[in-house]
Amino acid sequence: MSSATVPPPTQTSVPSARTSRRRSFSLGRELALLPAIVLVVILGAVLSPNFLTVNNIVNNVLVTSASLGILVLAETIILISGYFDLSLESTVGLAPMIAVWLVLSTDKGGSGWGWSPWVAFGAMFLVGAAVGLFNGFVVAKLNLNAFIVTLAMLILMRGLTVGIAGGETLSGLPSQFKVLGSAKPLGISIQVWIFVVAFIVVAAFMKNHPVGRRIYALGGNKAAAAAAGIRTTRLTIGVFVFGSLLAALAGLMLTGRIASVASNQGDGLIFTVFAAAVIGGISLDGGRGSIWGALSGVLLLGLIQNLLVLSSVPSFWIQAVYGLIILSALIINHFVSRSGHAKTS
Repeated sequence: MSSATVPPPTQTSVPSARTSRRRSFSLGRELALLPAIVLVVILGAVLSPNFLTVNNIVNNVLVTSASLGILVLAETIILISGYFDLSLESTVGLAPMIAVWLVLSTDKGGSGWGWSPWVAFGAMFLVGAAVGLFNGFVVAKLNLNAFIVTLAMLILMRGLTVGIAGGETLSGLPSQFKVLGSAKPLGISIQVWIFVVAFIVVAAFMKNHPVGRRIYALGGNKAAAAAAGIRTTRLTIGVFVFGSLLAALAGLMLTGRIASVASNQGDGLIFTVFAAAVIGGISLDGGRGSIWGALSGVLLLGLIQNLLVLSSVPSFWIQAVYGLIILSALIINHFVSRSGHAKTS
């Protein structure tokens, strides 16, 4: 008989079991809203014959959720990194407003400079990148509070947007600005395609790319991430820039859908963004949450809003429902997190 000893099964089975439980808990968090989504779909089908139709789901729920989804995606990345950005809603208004203003003539409320729409698009994304660069630099390099910094930027950009437009809505946009609202590849709005592709790409990036894993590490423990060799300052700035670029894209999508840009475009949108992220399981403490969870939050809110509209519920009640959803999600996530930590420990 061989004298070699066999390691006790517990030495390998215990870590394996813990890993399995963590994966199950993570998957459970990602799918946590699935029962709620199914319930809303069933309720909608009962209350309105128009709810559960292809036209309503694709052309109403998904299209109206597309620009919101891109903004939620931006905020989700920033939240996972351990920060948050309130100014994203103002970027949704300011970036496309500047682009439209540069193109339109003075009689339509523009600058009269007559820039090419394609050059104006470049200026729009440059504005988004500049806002993110400033926010990220001030937060990461000067260690200022992200809440105060981005709140101040939100107010500043909101004032600039109203000032540039003179408090008016700019319309009569060139056809290039309307493409994201009218194009329908394969019979489906291009906004839905952008929405779906963006979530797939970012989800794969966050899960498989080293930078995605570093963002989770940054949000989990900034000091430990720095000790591990992660360039936390550069990564933080990059996250804010990426978020602002997505916000500019969301603004262009919204502008294309309504074929105009209003001086108050994006106002109050950040509350819905946080609602979708929070109910999707994104931790406000950083380092936890998934892109798919955020997607489920967007879809749930989109379905609820559509159902309330079809039921002729006044818009102010919709905001009340969103507030109730946020509070409920925070309480539920608190107990779910405690339960999950107990099971995986």
